[in-house]
Amino acid sequence: MKKLRRSRSQQMIAGVMGGIAEYFEIDVTIVRLLYVLIAVLSAAFPAVILYIVAMFIIPYE
Repeated sequence: MKKLRRSRSQQMIAGVMGGIAEYFEIDVTIVRLLYVLIAVLSAAFPAVILYIVAMFIIPYE
């Protein structure tokens, strides 16, 4: 069973997007672009809060 972990190898800020990309086995660039698109469409504030929460909830690999 796979577990969601923050990535140390695909890390820009905290490795959250890299960990999500590794979990779903897709390119990290696609995950980052989707995140930016969602952040822009939601006025960025909720997306930033979710990222910060994910940093503390998702453990490192």
